[in-house]
Amino acid sequence: MNSSPAQKKGLPPAAWIMIAMVIGIVIGYMIFINFPDKKSATQIAGYISIISDVFLRLIKMLIGPLVFSTLVVGIAHMGDAASVGRVFGKALGWFVTASLVSLVLGLVMANLLQPGHNLGLPLPDIGASANLATSKFTLKDFVSHLVPKSFAEAMANNEILQIVVFSMFFGVALASLGDKAKTLVNAIDELSHAMLKITGYVMKLAPLAVMAAMAATVAVNGLEILLKFAVFMGDFYLGLFVLWGFLILAGFLFLGPRIIKLLVLIKEAFLLSFATASSEAAYPKILDALDRFGVKRKISSFVMPMGYSFNLDGSMMYCTFAVLFIAQAYDIHLSLGTQVTMLLILMLTSKGMAGVPRASLVVIAATLNQFNIPEAGLLLILGVDTFLDMGRSATNAVGNSIATAVVAKWEGELLSESEAAANEKVLDAESAASLAHPVHA
Repeated sequence: MNSSPAQKKGLPPAAWIMIAMVIGIVIGYMIFINFPDKKSATQIAGYISIISDVFLRLIKMLIGPLVFSTLVVGIAHMGDAASVGRVFGKALGWFVTASLVSLVLGLVMANLLQPGHNLGLPLPDIGASANLATSKFTLKDFVSHLVPKSFAEAMANNEILQIVVFSMFFGVALASLGDKAKTLVNAIDELSHAMLKITGYVMKLAPLAVMAAMAATVAVNGLEILLKFAVFMGDFYLGLFVLWGFLILAGFLFLGPRIIKLLVLIKEAFLLSFATASSEAAYPKILDALDRFGVKRKISSFVMPMGYSFNLDGSMMYCTFAVLFIAQAYDIHLSLGTQVTMLLILMLTSKGMAGVPRASLVVIAATLNQFNIPEAGLLLILGVDTFLDMGRSATNAVGNSIATAVVAKWEGELLSESEAAANEKVLDAESAASLAHPVHA
């Protein structure tokens, strides 16, 4: 059996990421011990995090052109607007169901485990503010935000949802033009290959970025903060494990035992999104994993960007869980009716949070305002939010991977296991060739 290029070189990329995480924690803890003054530690962490910041900026630099080029080519190859509409409908149906399950699970876990009761921590003053923009997010705002005023502006601001909308129109138009648009489709296809090649170069920095991200976080907060919030974090991660179980079970119902293969293929993307606390960082890796799993690019390039706007399962669960945690901490009782209302509001507002830094916190802050729960409660969880964001981001990566594979299966666009294995060998050979000849690939 052929081994992959990563195995020929020695350790697989996922192992390098794990090693980088451990080294990052050690470096961060050494800084935390040697620089007890928080101001100095924060300053040093700021310099260390330059590496992870640059890595995430490089990823964001790629996302817009990558989504546009792969999506336009994918839709152009689908052939007609009816096919696009069908895939869109199936993907949206899955996303809405998964979102509802995630929100309900957060609600159930928070009510069962009661993480906010008997905290044993001083509560922030009710009048304190977390300084987050909390303007109410309405349906009107969401719908008008869907359509870009300018494609260039959407690209410049990395508005994935707006790029998807423009790319859908563009791809359908190219498909309807047929042979007339063949040259343009080929040119955009070549652009997508160029973007994936650049992605390959950027991904070589992943272990360094992971190490820097972990070191910076631990340097400022230390590991003691995890002990203080052990119950809250433990309860939240228990909820995430249950959510992973639901997602994998749903995948198993549609994909059968092949779901295990998919989980093995996305482990690197999972670790990368976990360590950097960024779902976007894993996007190119998930596309590659789905190629190897046998999902045709015309499906993955369409469903994945949509998933990044509509299917943030981990973030969804966190929204209901965190709001109830804060309410419990301040001993505010929310009736079942109020909780269901809150869930429905979050179902809508959370759909607008893609591309917003620490978006979950902004959505939670807006929700707290609407239900007269002290916004100061956010200050309780700000310190550990990065550690929670790691779990949320990794869950988003798992959820989107499974959703894309299931939609491909529904559409009959999933290669058989033998075809997928053959395709994986071809991809490995191409990867080996580009490693051997990085300039003249």
